Amino acid sequence: MPAPYQPAGVSVGDVPGVAQTAPRPPLREDLNGLRGVAIALVVVFHVWMGRVSGGVDVFLVLTGFFFTASLIRTAQSGGSLNPFTRIGRVLRRLGPPLVLVLVGVAVATALLLPRTRWVDIANQVVSGVFFYANWELAWTSQDYLAADPSVSPLQHLWSVAVQFQFYLVAIVVVFGLAGVLRRSRGVHRASPPPHVYLVLFAGASLVSFVYAADGTSRLQSWNYYDTGARLWEILLGGAVAALFAARHPRPTHERRSSEFRTGRTALAVLGLAAVVACGFLLDGVNEFPGPWALFPVLATIALIAAGPDTSVGHLLRSRFGLWLGSIAFPLYLWHWPLLIFTLAYSGKPSADLATGAAIIAASVVLAMATVRLVEKPLQAPGGSIPRIAITATAAVLAAALVCGSAGWNFYIQRSVSDLQASDELDPFTYPGARELTDGATAPDADVVPALFSAPEDLPVTSVEGCIADFETRDAISCEYGDLSASRTIALAGSSHAEHWVTALDMLGRDRGFRVVTFLKMGCPLTLGTMPMLGESEYPDCLDWTQTVMSEVEQLGPDYVFTTSTRPREGGQGDYTPDFYVNVWNELTSYGIPILAMRDTPWLVKDGVVYRAIDCLADGGSAMSCGMPRGAALDPINPTLASSFRLPTVRPLDLTSALCDGPICPAVVGNVLVYRDEHHLTATYVRTLTSELGREIAASTGWW
Repeated sequence: MPAPYQPAGVSVGDVPGVAQTAPRPPLREDLNGLRGVAIALVVVFHVWMGRVSGGVDVFLVLTGFFFTASLIRTAQSGGSLNPFTRIGRVLRRLGPPLVLVLVGVAVATALLLPRTRWVDIANQVVSGVFFYANWELAWTSQDYLAADPSVSPLQHLWSVAVQFQFYLVAIVVVFGLAGVLRRSRGVHRASPPPHVYLVLFAGASLVSFVYAADGTSRLQSWNYYDTGARLWEILLGGAVAALFAARHPRPTHERRSSEFRTGRTALAVLGLAAVVACGFLLDGVNEFPGPWALFPVLATIALIAAGPDTSVGHLLRSRFGLWLGSIAFPLYLWHWPLLIFTLAYSGKPSADLATGAAIIAASVVLAMATVRLVEKPLQAPGGSIPRIAITATAAVLAAALVCGSAGWNFYIQRSVSDLQASDELDPFTYPGARELTDGATAPDADVVPALFSAPEDLPVTSVEGCIADFETRDAISCEYGDLSASRTIALAGSSHAEHWVTALDMLGRDRGFRVVTFLKMGCPLTLGTMPMLGESEYPDCLDWTQTVMSEVEQLGPDYVFTTSTRPREGGQGDYTPDFYVNVWNELTSYGIPILAMRDTPWLVKDGVVYRAIDCLADGGSAMSCGMPRGAALDPINPTLASSFRLPTVRPLDLTSALCDGPICPAVVGNVLVYRDEHHLTATYVRTLTSELGREIAASTGWW
């Protein structure tokens, strides 16, 4: 009789290399069905609802439960403790299906996405091959929001990476302790009692939980992907496995009592209901893996504890439930890329009912084909030709993906180096903003910077590390312009204040003033109001502002240069927030006037932010890839209202150097305006220097 099929990537209950002395516990087919339900919820919520269902959290708990139980059985039975053998088994299960999906994504990227997106996806392909996709996503600060065409087709691989990282930790802990005990006692079958693993896994889970709870209130976009924050969910599943291994079986008469059966059934019903309801009740993007993730995690543990012999257990291990569980892992791998590429091809921000149904159907077909053609052959005996062929093919394809990604990255880095090495542009060929401000005429020429290099066309403060990151509360200060000048401008605020440093540096050296910077990512100066970073609070920004205000007061600059408007959330135009005015009042009390720069237009289409370089690479024009002025800016600069009440506020407005009539183009005077969705290229800001100089002169009277 053949062994029961084990889907790849989750229930890694490998039989040890030696015979087991303890009876192997029955396979929990109900939990395989639960895994299928969890992934089905993930797919449905991603495709149609744009929400996190909590199914991945269920998946992670089951991963910890199954894998830890397998390791403890191996250690207790005297099986081999060779970690490389076990890691090899994991790679053989996870690797080929994952590589197949990565190859599909690479091909679809080359065919459907503009080349400006290739470098990001190439980096994510490599991170997928080596199981650190969650860190790649955290580093690039991608938000795991509702799917839209600008989201990565590999964004869902964070959970696979966290899962693999847990495997490594669990192998080291369980096999490491068992190995130490065997050597110290000279007994082949020696293993720590399961209670030891229970304490270790439960304790580590508690530490990770506290860390995750703190991260939810600090920087959720990082916390969502952070292995340290995610591990508590998997470790708790591991702790439950250790508890099951340590407990004594209940007496038969107790297990058969009606009260016991009723209690287990009620527990299972509540657990399954909570799993299904989780996505409707909780905003997982902003709450998980913090305390609210206990909702799906405890629901999963309830279903584990209830056992297989309940009405819910029978439902989960029905023929449909087992089939759904058997395709769960490849279904998870395929559904997200299909969704993202469909949206990218259609240009729509979300899938309608018919499109979503087609995506799900295609995902199921690909998942079934992956199981039949890849996963099942890999379970054949070690020397079988299909198993060897699939393993070798996956290894070759993985190597090709890594080499191809590395080659493309090398080409991009060389382009970036060439860009950074050349600061001077021919003013006749590349007038940039002077085409709008001075009536200069630009001949036909290639756009600079090159679209591929544009994201790296950064202000000097970013290049030199003179901007605080999201978790830095200390005020980082650098100096530019004429360092010996007696006049000083303090440049303070977020990256939208930062991109003016390029022109301020040139003006300072030419006109004789010093520029002192106080900059922080995503953090405009704010007082009296908790700033937000996406959907989450940004307390580090408030602390940083207070530090900066104290330092600015001590510095006593002639002016503070900062942004004065923001795009109106959920509507058109821009406005001046009250917390900006609070800052200006505070600076006024210090006797420091403010140079208040109106913010640049942000690129948004149909409620979805976009990059001009992607639009241009996809065949768009300077105008079609630009932003309607009326959608981005109010007819009158909102800063003027505050300046009437506060004479110390000197409004600056360079939107006439960014917008050509009703459109704010993506390219002006052969110079690319934007390096991403809303930051100006350093090259374009350089062409704004003369116009900025005229505005500052009018406000300060310095020249």
